[in-house]
Amino acid sequence: MGIDYIEYAKIFKVFSDPKRLKIIDMLSNGELCACKILEEFQITQPTLSHDMKLLTDMGLVIPRKEGKWTHYSLNKDKMNEIYKTVGKLMIPDGFSNIVDCDCEKDR
Repeated sequence: MGIDYIEYAKIFKVFSDPKRLKIIDMLSNGELCACKILEEFQITQPTLSHDMKLLTDMGLVIPRKEGKWTHYSLNKDKMNEIYKTVGKLMIPDGFSNIVDCDCEKDR
């Protein structure tokens, strides 16, 4: 199956927020309680909930409820999938052939 460009555009939109990128970076070190994530930012709990919902809905993080708090971890399978897909987009097979195209010779 090919790349779902609509899904990846949505993922990149989620990645476009510096706060969410920092959350992903924080979670790369392991699971964290929402309360610990909240301590890192000057935001309200509802704002964090909104960001975590976006990350969860895109499958980037996995929530786990414990008491009144939710703990989050990275979805490593999804992150690996994104890594591989971005690699294909940025460095496609035959990339070296693009440099040698005939369009430059016509100038």
